[in-house]
Order: sequence, then structure tokens, then C-alpha cells
Amino acid sequence: MNNQNEFFVIKAKENGVNVIGLTRGSDTRFHHSEKLDKGEVMIAQFTEHTSAVKVRGKAIIQTSHGTMDTED
Repeated sequence: MNNQNEFFVIKAKENGVNVIGLTRGSDTRFHHSEKLDKGEVMIAQFTEHTSAVKVRGKAIIQTSHGTMDTED
């Protein structure tokens, strides 16, 4: 399956939610970050450079696999 076509949505439930992209390959590193404020929505996808995303803060994350809510 080519996950590079898969989109996901992150909606911040508080100010200052961090969305951090992690690189693909033998060395996994941070390569991009965004800060979202309450109510802001980010629509993103995995790319040839991004293999994982870390979300820090209270947010709702929607993927083709379902909806996740970070811990309160």
C-alpha cells in the first residue's frame, strides 16, 4: 500500500498544539513542526520525506483508520 496518498486531519483542542514531522530512512529525525491554536485544523499527508507525525497537546486526529483523541 502506498501511504503517501493518505491524508490525516489534526484539530487543536487547545492553544499551542505541536505537530512534528519525522523523517523516513535509517536515521529518524525531526524535520518540520507546526504550532496550532485552539480550533485550528491541519490537513496533512505522508510524503517521501515524512514517515511519522508526532502530536503534542490536546487534539483530535482523524485518519482512514479512525478518529483518535489525545489524553486530557
